[in-house]
Amino acid sequence: DFRAVVAAADRLRSDTVGDTVTYVVNRNINYTNICTYHCGFCAFSKGRSSRSLRGPGYDLDLEEIARRTAEAAEAGATEVCLQGGIHPRYTGDTYLSIVAAVKAAVPDIHVHAFSPLEIWHGASTLNLELPEYLARLKRTGLSTLPGTAAEILDDEVREVLCPDKLKTEEWLAVMHAAHGVGLRTTATIMFGHVDQSRHWARHLLRIRALQAETGGFTELVPLPFVHMEAPLWRKGRSRSGPTLREALLMHAVARLALHPLIPNIQTSWVKMGREGATLCLNAGANDLGGTLMNESITRAAGGVNGQLLDATDMQTLAGGIGRPAVQRTTLYRRVGEHPGLGAGRHADQAVRVA
Repeated sequence: DFRAVVAAADRLRSDTVGDTVTYVVNRNINYTNICTYHCGFCAFSKGRSSRSLRGPGYDLDLEEIARRTAEAAEAGATEVCLQGGIHPRYTGDTYLSIVAAVKAAVPDIHVHAFSPLEIWHGASTLNLELPEYLARLKRTGLSTLPGTAAEILDDEVREVLCPDKLKTEEWLAVMHAAHGVGLRTTATIMFGHVDQSRHWARHLLRIRALQAETGGFTELVPLPFVHMEAPLWRKGRSRSGPTLREALLMHAVARLALHPLIPNIQTSWVKMGREGATLCLNAGANDLGGTLMNESITRAAGGVNGQLLDATDMQTLAGGIGRPAVQRTTLYRRVGEHPGLGAGRHADQAVRVA
């Protein structure tokens, strides 16, 4: 029963993390949209298969990345989120240089950067094992990894969506290695394209199993498929994204399936819109994600929900359903709060921000 599932997830959310809605003040920096891969859902990358899609190709230099980082910090951001396409000239040293440039510009900014695909690519170009390469990035200043490039962690789906991309076990291997060197990560699931409910279940159970082993995930972020400019949809080979009912169920089922191992379920306002995100906050979600300042990937796919929600917007959105909103760090602590001495494995993950 749909209403019963949503209500159960909302109660569990309240019992686990309380009524506080969290958000992070950050900036997205998508440094290149040039990519050698051919993902059927992606309207952001520019390669031979995507020349008909909107916008020119670009590749930001280190000076521009540093400038945008400094601009973000001046606007109050505590985090920069950096991701891009797999540029044919990029190597593992490129990603190290990006981190170094960001930290030189703003030494205390939290660097949340590089998809597992970028990590895999960087390590392979330098002939390094994943743990060694991740340790180098961490020493240079990388703080956490985004859990993108997951799509659906089932190779039956990946063969259609992204046949030349990471396989399920390879994505999980990157995350296992990251957690092993002390890098926390997020996890995502993109749904509403060629997936079915059994694929949701397999994905969530794989995330749960890794979390039970490592404790390294800070959150799960459900990402509704934005279809309008996606190559797969333009060829008539995918759905037009999930229904609202499916999106609410995804957030609710994620809350129920991952309890108590992953206490934070984020709803993506840039994918769901303000109204949809508000509904998700009553269906198991407790976090609104980032203010973003810039967002290129969803916009390239035809998304129309904007590129920025500031702190006032976040307060207003949460207040509309009678809930307080609190700014958090990337690791789910109230801004300015520090973990106490002797904290254990999950110390960075404050379950109740209020």
